[in-house]
Parts: sequence; C-alpha cells; structure tokens
Amino acid sequence: MKVLHIVPTFYPATYWGGPIWSTKAICDGIAAVPDVELQVLTSDAAGPAISDRVTPATLPYPVHYARRMAGHCIAPDLLARLPRAIHWADLVHVTGTYNMPTLPAFALARVLGKPLVWSPRGALQATEDWAEAPHLRIKHGFEHLANIFRPRDTVLHVTAAQEARQSVRRLQGIARAVIPNAVDIPVDLPQRQRDGSGCRLMFLSRLHPKKGLEALFDTMARLPSRFTLDIYGTGDAAYARMLQLRANFSNGRIRMHGHVEGKAKAAAFAGADLFVLPSHSENFGIVVAEALAHRVPVLTTQRTPWQELERHGCGRCIDLSRSDLAAEIAALAEHDLLQMGERGRAWVRRDFSTAAMVAAFEGLYRDLAGQGFQEVMV
Repeated sequence: MKVLHIVPTFYPATYWGGPIWSTKAICDGIAAVPDVELQVLTSDAAGPAISDRVTPATLPYPVHYARRMAGHCIAPDLLARLPRAIHWADLVHVTGTYNMPTLPAFALARVLGKPLVWSPRGALQATEDWAEAPHLRIKHGFEHLANIFRPRDTVLHVTAAQEARQSVRRLQGIARAVIPNAVDIPVDLPQRQRDGSGCRLMFLSRLHPKKGLEALFDTMARLPSRFTLDIYGTGDAAYARMLQLRANFSNGRIRMHGHVEGKAKAAAFAGADLFVLPSHSENFGIVVAEALAHRVPVLTTQRTPWQELERHGCGRCIDLSRSDLAAEIAALAEHDLLQMGERGRAWVRRDFSTAAMVAAFEGLYRDLAGQGFQEVMV
C-alpha cells in the first residue's frame, strides 16, 4: 500500500506546535508497517519568517521539503510535485486547513480517483466555536470549495468526538474517523516533590489568543503571591511582546521561557505542580496528555476534549465563561497534586499509546483503499 502525506509543515519544524509531533508519530508508525510505502510532501517552513527554514531530518522514509517562497507555506515546488505524487499513491492523507496545499491536493485526488484522509487539526472546530476567530469570511469560502473539490471517498480524521461534532457542521455529508493522538510516555522521570510554601503553575503551547493566556495573566494578579507561572512556547512576535510586557510587571511571578523540547521540556514539567491550559478551542490538546505523562495534573476548559480529567482524578475541566479561574486554581492546589499526577500518568499510558493510534490508522487506510470504510471511533 502506497501512502502519501501532504502537510504544510513537518518535523523538525517544531515551532508550529503539537501537530508537528502527532503527524510525525503517524508517519513513523505507518512507515514501519512491512507492506506500506510512505512519502511526505511538505514545505521547509520552520517559523514565521521566510528565512526560517528547516534542516531536513534523517528519517526512514522520504520527505521532500519544498522551498517556501511566501506566507505560511506557499511553496510552488510542492504544487509542482503534487500530480505525480498523488498518481503514485493508493491513498492520500492531507493534514492542515486554510492553507496552500489543501485544495489543490483535494482537486487532484478527485480527478485521479484517489481516496483521501483529511486531518484538519482543530482548525474547523476553532472556526465553529471561537466567535473571535480571524478571517471568518475567507474561511467560509475555503470550506465551500473544500466541499466541492474533495474526492467522494474522503474521510475526516478528528481526534475526539467533540471535534467531530463541531467540524462536521462546517462540511456536507463527510464520513469521519475519531482517532486520538498518541503521547510518548517517558520511562524515567525525576522524583517530583512539592514545596508546600508555593504552587508552580505551568503553561506550554503556541502563544495565541485562543489559548486563553490573557485570562491566565489576569488570574495571576488575583492569586496569592505564592503562585508563580512559567510560560513555554512561541508565537506571533507582536503578541509575544505584549505578553512579555505584562510579565515584566508581575514582580517575577510570571516568567516567559520561549520554545522548549527534549530534555528542556522534560525539565519544565519536572518543575511544575499544576499545568494550566485555559484554551478557548482545542481539537485534542496534546500538551495536556504530555503533562499527564510527566505526572503533572491539569486544569483546562470544556472547550478541550479532556472532560474526563475529574473522573480519572488527575485534574479539572471547567467552563471558563462561568467559573472563576483563580478560585479553581486555588482550590485544586489544596489537593494532593503528586497523587493526582500519578493517576494521570497511568491513564495516558493505558489509553493513549502510539501502538493503538498506528493500528487505527493502518485499519483506516486499508479499509478506505479497499472501498470498505466504516466510520471509526477509537
């Protein structure tokens, strides 16, 4: 089976956040299946500036990094390679929404009669449930064209039932497959200890208004001085400067650290008591799973698919419009956060393994390529 992944940006372009890691995990797993050939077409965009270009990674499958010429991922060479690559494939998997490769890939797959999996990575959901989402008129136009251009045999891949409900409202009669992202479970973790005199809050994600950071900054001004906040991530330069300016007036209680990965990310989790993600929209929120995998309990919102945090005894999922974020954080800090973290780690180890995700995608690909697809819920 020949599988083609078309994605606007790809590993090691980790600036673009969680989807980079989850897409790579799918490709790594599928490429290891004995009778599968995998190719990836992407751009070389490593960040917002045109000069930000990735150094191609050495991977066990071919990845073509087309040179970005403008915008987020406008790469003419990527478009030029699409016809031959799609003709080669038995199945096409397109990741991303509202960007250059998506609609041309849809149209060519339709013309060439190739089945297609589409992973919007939360973009359709965000447009549906976030009233302040930018460029709404342009996005509605994109969705209209997507409905016209996509092949008849197209399956929408979403990571949670909530994303499925909100995404399919924006499309017409599309089949769906619910397959959660996987998370790497670190084998060896440093022993975490709480300093009873303080509570170290942590945020790690893309710096973007939809992540609720401004509400979190307002909350810090209302929490006692024993609460501190460490922020990890990058985003739009102007927005990041605004946040840094606000952090400068926090008397050192809010610290911004920029992008981290690998050992630096593990160290960041090891130094946190509670992970807070007050997001207005998340299709999955891989950072929530990562925090739990590192034994850090989580407070997030009902606009994420993590409503079972309380049932598993490892955090809370609140309605941000009705709840007092400061009061929720203060109340959660009174619990045994170390024990909550242990329960969270056990949960993600059981339910969010890479093996389960890869098996679900392999089944989806084979069913769709063989014209025997039925909607998938994992």
